[in-house]
Amino acid sequence: MNLDFTIEIANKYKNNSQKTRVLTESWVRDNMYCPICGEPILRQYNANRPVADFYCDKCDSDFELKSREQKAFSSNIIPDGAYDKMIERISSTNNPNLFVMEYLNQRVTNLIFIPKFFFVPSIIIKRPPLKETARRKGWIGCNINIGSIPNDAKIIIIKNGIETPVNYVINSYNRIRLLKTDKIPARGWLFDTMACIDKIEHEYFSLNELYGFESILKLNHPENNFIKAKIRQQLQILRDNGFIEFLGNGKYRKLKL
Repeated sequence: MNLDFTIEIANKYKNNSQKTRVLTESWVRDNMYCPICGEPILRQYNANRPVADFYCDKCDSDFELKSREQKAFSSNIIPDGAYDKMIERISSTNNPNLFVMEYLNQRVTNLIFIPKFFFVPSIIIKRPPLKETARRKGWIGCNINIGSIPNDAKIIIIKNGIETPVNYVINSYNRIRLLKTDKIPARGWLFDTMACIDKIEHEYFSLNELYGFESILKLNHPENNFIKAKIRQQLQILRDNGFIEFLGNGKYRKLKL
């Protein structure tokens, strides 16, 4: 995998955003494999396709690419398109998986892969409508808060310029796929419980520590009046699928791949 961009491919473009799009997309097309099945080549859709940028011939998976220049303190907020369309996509079965790329000095520094079944409405932030003076007045865009996505669902392909072995990437996907559900409420509960566990910095944790997030979970799920019971249910799902280990007496341990 060559982490450097092919600079000359963007020479004919004057707009910086166009140059960035051409450079990053050509890099994925020339270097990236399918992180789901391992197929060595991803195909690129025709330009301006509204749903996805790339697809895998072998497993029929779609991928969208979001890229940005790496900063000293990179934000977890990724700009996206129309808010309503994004919410509609998340709720359907045809939303694409996501690549998030960071680059510096014309070279890929970080790349993560987020499976599509770990997107929930709560990570989509609605932007204010465009002003009356704007060409698309009233249009409402959105941002994706990838910082709130559980760590296990952010599969690292490149970190600080170092590649993750292909087999590890695919195994990480197969592991997180055990939690796949198309039911948005169930997905949301798993997502939120895993995010709470991530906030506990140590490897071992207790049920009472998870109960400490009850008020936060209540805000995300106001229709549920049995938050503690729901926490226990999610812990059982995570235990049964090998993400945590139950040690007895309300004690747990986080498990890694």
